[in-house]
Amino acid sequence: MRCSWLFFIVFSSLHFTSTGATNFEECLKSVKNGDWGKGKVGATDIQGKVIDDVSQARGLTYKLSWLLPWLALVSQLPFGPRDTLDNLESVVLTVGSPMLAAYSLALTVLNGRWIARRFSKHNYPNIQNAIRVLSSLQQVPLRVTNEGALLASLIVLPQNDEWWRVLIEWLDHPHTWSISAVTSIAWVVIAYIFTVIDSFTGDLAAAINANGQGVGSLWLWLLPIVIGWLQISPKCDEVRVSTAVEKANEVAYTATDTHPVLVRELTGERAIHLAFGEEDDKDDVLRRDERITAPIYNYARFLPWVQAVEKVYGTFGAASERYHHHESVDPGIGWVAMGDRISGRWSKLHERNRVGSVTQVADYCPIDPHNQHTFGSRWGPNVFSRIAVASALAFMLQWGTVGAAFIVVYYTPTTGLGCRSASYLLFGTLSTIVWFMLLISSILAHYVSTSSPSSAYMRIKPLNPQQSRRQPYALRLSMARHLAIHLRRLAKVLAALNALWILTTCFFQFTNFFDRCYCNSSVFGRGQTYYCQ
Repeated sequence: MRCSWLFFIVFSSLHFTSTGATNFEECLKSVKNGDWGKGKVGATDIQGKVIDDVSQARGLTYKLSWLLPWLALVSQLPFGPRDTLDNLESVVLTVGSPMLAAYSLALTVLNGRWIARRFSKHNYPNIQNAIRVLSSLQQVPLRVTNEGALLASLIVLPQNDEWWRVLIEWLDHPHTWSISAVTSIAWVVIAYIFTVIDSFTGDLAAAINANGQGVGSLWLWLLPIVIGWLQISPKCDEVRVSTAVEKANEVAYTATDTHPVLVRELTGERAIHLAFGEEDDKDDVLRRDERITAPIYNYARFLPWVQAVEKVYGTFGAASERYHHHESVDPGIGWVAMGDRISGRWSKLHERNRVGSVTQVADYCPIDPHNQHTFGSRWGPNVFSRIAVASALAFMLQWGTVGAAFIVVYYTPTTGLGCRSASYLLFGTLSTIVWFMLLISSILAHYVSTSSPSSAYMRIKPLNPQQSRRQPYALRLSMARHLAIHLRRLAKVLAALNALWILTTCFFQFTNFFDRCYCNSSVFGRGQTYYCQ
């Protein structure tokens, strides 16, 4: 799914470059008349050197066109929500906080590796399918329940082998490489290469105010992020992912006292479902970002997703342990060995060993997914180590590019902290602050959401005398909830301002707005006593 306004940007960019070529005389006349300003605005003499007197212009440079490839590359970011405003918000967050975008990308990769290693410890039918399914559902608000032995039935019953196959088939709609994606990436790489070449061959001092060398490095973070998402191919189309889960749940079976029946004929509950709508309006506000399927919001889904995965992992683990000891679901059925055609060993699980009543299925997987003590904690295993690694990778990517742009401008005469370098530094700093605020917000939201049902109840209902003794606990949760919401909202405002700021900075630099004594003197770093010539 693509935002129409993004197509407009790309189309306008291409239209600008094409009309610039076909109406060159008109464009040159406009520059000579001073319509684009005075001084070094891109006018050249007959030898291609930038000149001060625009009235003597014989040619034009195309340094301003460095921005167009990056704008076109933004359109290759993966989107997916139904609401166009949510897509727009994801773009604003990406531009306003590259560190958040890199953090969500790194977290997605680490999660895929973690779930593969974790599930590899067990051996049971469909466990490889479970790895693919759960990894693909990182972009949606995943929920897992074992009410009525639904999850245990989904894993144990042979009738549900079809459920896993159907879901994988419907999820096979990747946002992957295309001709437009390759073209956009190639356009960016070529533009940046020419920018680097120009830094060695051109007159840097003559066109420092309208030069794209520092700015090219400033936007370089976008390239690995786009390539990373194209390589991962996230399943983020809200409509298609919802349809996939609904189609699979139509063929889901559950055990009963007599024989397996379709779940839809017995109850409205599902073992695995997507929580795009919640009955609790307050919870809906608290976990809003979790329900937006754009991959940049994976930061908000990380902890709930791990919790859901742990429930599936625990159930698979219990079934695998029984399988390892050759125990049938129905104790009255002896173990039936079945040859594995691939390995030649008598180790494949026979369907007769996987059937039984609802009580037998529940007893076969005795781990209670709702018991926090069974699963270690509300946070899940190794979550903070993955947060630390993803944060470090995001920090290196952002400050490796924004920091490089800052250094380029900082050490360009007049050296020191000036308008350009200070603008880059402010952009990188605000980007880091936005990431940190949203990270804390997601942790607080998960803490509140995973509290006891009675505490959640007290947040939305008046306290009665029996509950009054627990009021301090409810107050702590209420404070955490409001802090999470306000941190998230403030971070998004800062991200929007930061995105507007960096675009304005680029505009000011390439229109020579920074070509003034105050900026050329690097007053921020050298003080008021320094002067320019």
